Amino acid sequence: MAINTLAYAVIFQTSLDQLAVREAVTGWMEANAGKVKYSGGAEVKIPKMSVQGMGDYDRDDGYTQGSVTLEYETRKMTQDRGRKFQLDAMDVDETNFVATAGAVMAEFQRTQVLPEIDAYRLSALAKIAIDAKVAGMVQYGQEINGATSTLRKVKEGIAAIRDMGYNGPLVVHATDTVCMELDLELAGKLQNTTWSQGGIDTQVPIVDNVPIIATPANRMVTAITLYDGKTAGQEAGGYVKGSTAKSVNFEIMPRTTPLAISKQDVMRIFDPLTNQKANAWSMDYRRYHDIWVKDNAMNSLYVSIKEEE
Repeated sequence: MAINTLAYAVIFQTSLDQLAVREAVTGWMEANAGKVKYSGGAEVKIPKMSVQGMGDYDRDDGYTQGSVTLEYETRKMTQDRGRKFQLDAMDVDETNFVATAGAVMAEFQRTQVLPEIDAYRLSALAKIAIDAKVAGMVQYGQEINGATSTLRKVKEGIAAIRDMGYNGPLVVHATDTVCMELDLELAGKLQNTTWSQGGIDTQVPIVDNVPIIATPANRMVTAITLYDGKTAGQEAGGYVKGSTAKSVNFEIMPRTTPLAISKQDVMRIFDPLTNQKANAWSMDYRRYHDIWVKDNAMNSLYVSIKEEE
């Protein structure tokens, strides 16, 4: 039984990690973590490289010597979240455990885990932009409706990042209201492009060749409050909009700016004979995750906020 239980855990852990990248609207941000060193637990090592600028070329002495510095900065993932589930042995026998447990864990990840990860990442990026205080990169009081040009607001955000000197690929996370207003304003002229994430290709709209990722409004806020799952009033777990948080219309960023990591700890599954608390299958789910922006990219985030400052 122990061998089978271990096999179940491996199956679920692999499939849930794949699901996290594929179905989270911010899953694309994890592609930037390719050079990050991770060997388990909550700590990661992020590479930081710096090089000197150009100097004059001398016809006698040749090139001026430059230096390059590569070091790894240790960061700790601050988000350590989890939950335990039980499936009664009378309701689930060994032969259909995988199918039943798979449905439970997939539903849990789709409706609870991924929305929370998305909301945490997007609110963290909004806070980074606000705290950076870069002129023109955070716009308050931008009501999105048919009375004003939503297209102009988005194009102004794209131009603001371009003016900072970044000419590479950008991404826009926008609420459904923003996407709707863009579609209405362009009267069917809004073009689409192929967006690839987690091995899945979808069609998304573009403005100035920048893909726009439709994102639920409850994930687009400047701050969230996490429930611990046990305090009175917080038993449901998950997250809610922060008490002083503002609503975000859209966020624009270079594809290389957010460095997001999400790691599922070893998933534990106990069969009914091993579980000491009940005659039931027990599943322990735990996930570490966090997001960072390198120091030299702090000025590359643009945020449109609905409310006044």
